[in-house]
Amino acid sequence: MIRTGDDPHLLLIGADAVLKVAAQMARDNGATVSIADDIDTALAILRETSVGLVMIDVAADVAGFITSLRIEAFVVPVIACGIDVQAEQAVAAIRAGARDYVSLPPDHALIAAILTNAAAAPPGTLIGKDPSFVRAVGYAWSIAPSRIALSIVGEPKTGRTMLARSIHAISGRTGRFLIVDAAHGTPTAIEAELFGRAAGGTLPPRRGKLDEARGGTLFLREVDRLPLDTQTRLAHALASGYADTRIITSAHADLAVSAAAGTVHADLAARLGTVRIALPPLRDRVGDIPALAAHFAEQAARVEQIAVRPIADSALALLARHNWPCNVQELEDVVHRATVLARGPVVGPDDLVLADGTRLARTTDEATPGVDRLVGHTVEDVERALILKTLERCRGNRTSASGILGISVRTMRNKLKSFVEAGIAIIPAT
Repeated sequence: MIRTGDDPHLLLIGADAVLKVAAQMARDNGATVSIADDIDTALAILRETSVGLVMIDVAADVAGFITSLRIEAFVVPVIACGIDVQAEQAVAAIRAGARDYVSLPPDHALIAAILTNAAAAPPGTLIGKDPSFVRAVGYAWSIAPSRIALSIVGEPKTGRTMLARSIHAISGRTGRFLIVDAAHGTPTAIEAELFGRAAGGTLPPRRGKLDEARGGTLFLREVDRLPLDTQTRLAHALASGYADTRIITSAHADLAVSAAAGTVHADLAARLGTVRIALPPLRDRVGDIPALAAHFAEQAARVEQIAVRPIADSALALLARHNWPCNVQELEDVVHRATVLARGPVVGPDDLVLADGTRLARTTDEATPGVDRLVGHTVEDVERALILKTLERCRGNRTSASGILGISVRTMRNKLKSFVEAGIAIIPAT
């Protein structure tokens, strides 16, 4: 077991004196926080430094800032915040494009604690004794101190990002751990994230993460989803420089197989696939479920500020029979819900439910509907039901759901668009 994490960077936008004092207190607590009085200063910081989260005072021009992010193709979550803010202002910020709104207390220390928590590294613990899992992690860690590029192969939510962070953490590299997600954002946005933007164009110059990760690690998530033109440019860039930037990639399939299929540039596959780490899906490491479930139960109890409830053997047996299409993330969600729902001293089988409240199936027959049950339904009906159920199990994550279904994110989006046009409700994206 190893704790993992990177060095996230929080950008706070606002001229409020209380916010500034709190931000400095958060810095004193060890948080990496940049402060910008206005939108122009914030954009200048973003062009030079990657940040993991932006918090913007609702008194600022939230709509204008969101528009600027879209024009300059920045991919970063934005949360609006404020002290004693009217509900109308918070709603306006959300409508303008902020992901969420956080109400801040009128107290320096409390605001500083919120900012410190927002800038904290994502917690992570690699847990498992399954031989295939231990072998994969051990192999990855043995390569960590080198400069060799690694490709982490596996289904979504099997721990690929967490493993990448752990590799960076024990590598001894002093630079940052940065992520580019090829499955999210337009081709233009992804290119700007990777390579930046040179001076002399219609938009201001910008530093790319490939350059910013020098001395550190760049984790290229879902590399097989990169547009082929971007793959070619990346292959040429890596061939001509960036020797001090460690590249780790993740993909659903082996890069060599994807290259043979024509979906990954052959030169890029050869350069990035020097070492291949295969992470098993959760259904293939059932023996690790009790330890993982216990860890998630403790974590959920801490978040909810309630007593930890042990998981009954009968509930563990039910967890072991589930097929976990969304892997470890789905297990974490099921245990969190069970921790909240349980009314007795332990978590029992009846407390284990899916996102819609449906109880986990108690038998294999219940869990795997036979083909006979599909007779009488059109292929279109079955496909739609499968897509919507998979999306629900993946908490609205389009990338995870499309990976499980074996379709592209673009195909998934087109399908969902057709559902919406037909008046069918779909779970919001995460």
